[in-house]
Amino acid sequence: MDTEEFLRRDHFASLLGIELFEAENGKARASLKIGEKHLNGLNMAHGGAIFGLADLVFAAASNSYDRVAVGIHADIYFLRPVRKGEVLTGEASELSKSDKLATYAIKITNDQDELIASFRGMVYRKKESLERKS
Repeated sequence: MDTEEFLRRDHFASLLGIELFEAENGKARASLKIGEKHLNGLNMAHGGAIFGLADLVFAAASNSYDRVAVGIHADIYFLRPVRKGEVLTGEASELSKSDKLATYAIKITNDQDELIASFRGMVYRKKESLERKS
């Protein structure tokens, strides 16, 4: 499944305004420009928006083998505040993959390539094809 199709199916990521650029062989890359709708009460990017970007690249990377993969664990560390107008990039890389489980590391960086957040996630790999989920 191509990146456009994958993102079209993820309504929440589309609502956030995430752009997915790459998703293949256990890797994925996407970006999110922080706008007014992404801010919390402290006028910084809401943690949910940052987590949403991390979760989308996690999902794209883990499902890049045309096999349904569902998250079973995720954690995130927020390392720097993010302001309106900043563009965040999320990059996922596969740490391990077996027939049933896979683990991914996701880094979220800003325009200056500063680390904003660090995310780890694990998926359960089902036997069914992603294409059959259409």
